[in-house]
Amino acid sequence: MSYRLLRPFLFQLPAETTHRMTIAALRMLPQRSRPELAPTLTQRVAGIPFPNPVGLAPGFDKNGEVPDAMLAMGFGFVEIGTVTPRPQEGNPRPRLFRLTEDRAVINRMGFNNDGSEAVAQRLLQRPASPGIVGVNIGANKDSPDRIADYAQMTRMMAPLANYLTVNISSPNTPGLRALQDEGALAALLDAVMAARGVSQTPIFLKLAPDLETSDIDAICRIALDKRLDALIVSNTTISRPPLRSRHAGESGGLSGEPLRDLALQRLRDFRKASGGAIPLIGVGGIATVEDAWQRIRAGASLIQLYSALVYEGPGLVRRIVHGLAERARAEGMGSIAEAVGTE
Repeated sequence: MSYRLLRPFLFQLPAETTHRMTIAALRMLPQRSRPELAPTLTQRVAGIPFPNPVGLAPGFDKNGEVPDAMLAMGFGFVEIGTVTPRPQEGNPRPRLFRLTEDRAVINRMGFNNDGSEAVAQRLLQRPASPGIVGVNIGANKDSPDRIADYAQMTRMMAPLANYLTVNISSPNTPGLRALQDEGALAALLDAVMAARGVSQTPIFLKLAPDLETSDIDAICRIALDKRLDALIVSNTTISRPPLRSRHAGESGGLSGEPLRDLALQRLRDFRKASGGAIPLIGVGGIATVEDAWQRIRAGASLIQLYSALVYEGPGLVRRIVHGLAERARAEGMGSIAEAVGTE
């Protein structure tokens, strides 16, 4: 109720201004206890015991400033980043747009972040907490060796994170998506796995929805060969379904409701191509309990959301968590894991 009253005021401000105000407000909040766990929602994925399957996608907390505040909202896990080795300003502003009529967002942020040293210090200073925090890692835009950047980020962040996500699917860093090509991806993952060393921190790979069937088959073969721990499907899209907003023509990655069907189909494609042999995390256009349940039945062990929070507010998290618990209970399931891939 309070967010619905506040939203008209917030939407009068530029989207990036509102975002920074939100982060600043969350930093000032006192530490809150986390909601009680629903036993039916707990499951182990990639060796990690997740208290519930609803996670915060990267992009909201780029610099690791408020992971514990977000966990207290009810998220089962929080992914910070994308973090690059050196600080990076990102692309010129404006670079973040609300497409209100379409319940969507377009961003061309360009991996703006404080850099690995600053984020590592924040993670080291977190209070002792059982909350699950992953780090989404990327390469600097002007790096002469992007694979070396990912290896450096792995060495630095693996001891500080519950898992790492290798992000090669952002459309806002020129040439980055080329690392999804078969040869480049194999070389990248070899470097990341070697850099991980003895930590054994799980490695996830975040993928674009704008892939052909042959790309999906090749990625799954490599992921299984390199023993990746999970695939995240998917990032924002560069495609443009019919949109009504005046910002429809802005360049960048599209997220939110218009991405929902494409992201769901790509999840199904990866489930089929992998034969269920690798855990999948569903992202893109998830805004309701039904969206989340459909993604889980299509093969996602976990889900993530972000854009829907812009329109629904923080109460959305607990509504989806509670709704999934109710759905699993109604289906007579002892664990949400029993629903994965039952579509």
